[in-house]
Amino acid sequence: MADKKASLSVDGEIVAELPILSGSAGNDVIDIRTLGGAGYFTYDPGFLATASCESEITFIDGAKGVLQHRGYPIDSLAKQADYLEVCYILLNGQAPTKSQYDEFKSIITNHTMVHEKLAHFFQGFLPDAHPMAMLCGVVGAMSSFYHSDLDIDDPAQRMRSAHRLIAKMPTISAMAYKYSIGQPFVYPRNDLTYAENFLHMMFSVPAEEYTVSPVLAQAMDRIFTLHADHEQNASTSTVRLAGSSGANPYACIAAGVASLWGPAHGGANEACLNMLEEIGDVSRVDEFVKKAKDKNDPFRLMGFGHRVYKNFDPRATVMRETCHEVLKELNIQDPLLDVAMALEKVALEDDYFIEKKLYPNVDFYSGIILKAIGIPTNMFTVIFAMSRTVGWISHWDEMLSQPGHKIGRPRQNYVGEVDRDFTPLKDR
Repeated sequence: MADKKASLSVDGEIVAELPILSGSAGNDVIDIRTLGGAGYFTYDPGFLATASCESEITFIDGAKGVLQHRGYPIDSLAKQADYLEVCYILLNGQAPTKSQYDEFKSIITNHTMVHEKLAHFFQGFLPDAHPMAMLCGVVGAMSSFYHSDLDIDDPAQRMRSAHRLIAKMPTISAMAYKYSIGQPFVYPRNDLTYAENFLHMMFSVPAEEYTVSPVLAQAMDRIFTLHADHEQNASTSTVRLAGSSGANPYACIAAGVASLWGPAHGGANEACLNMLEEIGDVSRVDEFVKKAKDKNDPFRLMGFGHRVYKNFDPRATVMRETCHEVLKELNIQDPLLDVAMALEKVALEDDYFIEKKLYPNVDFYSGIILKAIGIPTNMFTVIFAMSRTVGWISHWDEMLSQPGHKIGRPRQNYVGEVDRDFTPLKDR
């Protein structure tokens, strides 16, 4: 809704009248789409103050510690819904009825198998390849198995693609892990929940029965939910940009996986574990806290504070509770987990951390949980990608359903050479 206008003045002369648009929540935005006609572009490296789209999916207020999916607070979803219900909400816009949920769950459950030829793709990777490299390749290859169902202008085909991706990502992710450790693939079971199925495919072996702990299954489900979507982050924007060209959904999600792989984005919980290993022992916690407080020391505590959340990460509250439940269930004696709990205590009690609002974030707790469950650090980002797939595909579908969507084409501030004379090679 545009009921206000902004005027752009250059050297005292108004060169453009720009509508101010108000959403249902959050900051108003200045519509600059006509600014190019006045001879100007905006300059915003990192898109820190630029709205690239209109979306109804996720709302974040970092100053107040608010995260909502389709209007539902994240803590309510994490505690009162399971991941598949959250998937339904993200895809369809509202919480399902019992019959809608049962139908959706049945669809996902019956799509978890992958084509056997797709499973053979893993044989082309070296066993020590990073699981994210496998995920990028195999997800992108899915388009070759569903090439007759790739009409992105057909909402029904888009939704079938969404269902396939949500259903098959745990299977593909578990296959990447099994291949990396030389164990046979474990196929999905329709009698297990989404989280139970993933843990079963990860840790069971043909030689013996594997029973999934309800506490660990709930922890995994919450990790999936708390990573399901996070508005216009780097990987989601990558999926939208790729999708704006008309690329198929599997190529777009593979692009999202590649973007998430970057250590500045999806590797935060892995970085937390690396930090704990660097500290090594509870006796050294005070030493490293002192280093973190020293502006001249390059050491930084990973997993504390958040770029978006200037107060607290609302996901961390739920994850902290789950973390302590898991550690109690497993009763693990691990020096790194002791270090993590000591760091948590400091962050929640030390005035320096409290004043700067450097509270443990979701990556801090999820990394500890995944380590406690027995998942290796090189699988952390794979699980993040698996969880975020529903967010990516929801944004992709929303973009394509909006009338007048255009291919993404950012502008630039050119600072290179101009109008140079070229000398042929023979004369140089």
